[in-house]
Amino acid sequence: MSGRFPVGSPTDLTLILGPLRRGPGDPTCRIGRDGTFWRASRTPKGPATLRVTPSGAEAWGPGADWMMAQLPSLLGELDDPSTFVAHHRLVAEAARRAPALRLTRTGLVMEALIPSILEQKVTTDEAYKAWRLLVRKYGEEAPGPAPAGMHVMPTARTWSLIPSWEWHKAGVDNKRAATILRAVRVAPRLEEASTMRPEEAAARLQLIPGIGPWTTAEVLQRALGAPDAITVGDLHLPNIIGYALTGAHRSTDEEMLALLAPYEGHRHRAARLILLTGRTPPRRTPKMPVANIASL
Repeated sequence: MSGRFPVGSPTDLTLILGPLRRGPGDPTCRIGRDGTFWRASRTPKGPATLRVTPSGAEAWGPGADWMMAQLPSLLGELDDPSTFVAHHRLVAEAARRAPALRLTRTGLVMEALIPSILEQKVTTDEAYKAWRLLVRKYGEEAPGPAPAGMHVMPTARTWSLIPSWEWHKAGVDNKRAATILRAVRVAPRLEEASTMRPEEAAARLQLIPGIGPWTTAEVLQRALGAPDAITVGDLHLPNIIGYALTGAHRSTDEEMLALLAPYEGHRHRAARLILLTGRTPPRRTPKMPVANIASL
C-alpha cells in the first residue's frame, strides 16, 4: 500500500528531520546524497516506510496512511516560531541563516524514548551501536522499496523478550536495559503522552524509574516537537551554550538556563540555533572513555 502527498517544498529536509537519525548507521533512518529522507517507523497502524523529497512523499506498509497523515507535523508545519525573538546577535544571525528551521513532531513516543534511554550516561558512539545492533537483530525489514538494511524497530513485546545476554552483547548495561523493560511494559500508556501538553507528557514519562529530565526532554523534542524542552543534565550542552553566548569554557545547567531564560517558551529552539553555529569550546579534557561491556 502506498500513498502520495505533495510537500510544500521544505528547503532543507536534513535540518528539520536530522534529529530523528541516531547516527549515520541508523537502520530506521537514511538520508541520501540528493537529500531524500527515508524513515522506517512502527506506527499505531503497523510498520511503515516513508520517503520524503523536496517535491513529494510516498509511504508503504500497513502504517502508510498514518504516516502520510502525520507528514505535515513531521515536517514542522505545526511548529510556530512566530513568537520567537532573538536576544543575542549570534542567535539572530543563526536564525537568519536557517529560516527553514522547523521542529519536527513524530507523534511516536516509544520510537524516541528507547534510543534516548540507550544514550544515557554513555558516548553517542556506544548508544548508536547498541540501537543499530538491537534494531537490526530484533526489528523487521522496512516495507516497500526501502534502501537495503533498513529496519522497523521491534514491537514492545519483542523488546521485553530480548535475553539479558543480548543486551550485554550490544553493550547495554543492566540499568538501561531495565529502564527499557519497564517502559515497554506500559508502552500504550506512554504513547498517550504524544497527545498531551509537554508538562503533562513529562510527568507521565517520569513515572517510570530511570526516566529523568534529560531523557524526557529528548523525547518531548522529537515526539511532541516541544519548543521549550531544553535538555538538562547533558555533558556538553551547557558548555556549548555558555561558550557561544559568553565565551566561558565551562558552564553549569543553572548557568545555561539563566542564559536561555529570555527565550522561555522557545529554549529548545534557541539551543538548536546555537548548535547550528558550530561554536563549541575547545576540548580541554579527554573524551569520555568507551566501556566495552560486551567483553566483560
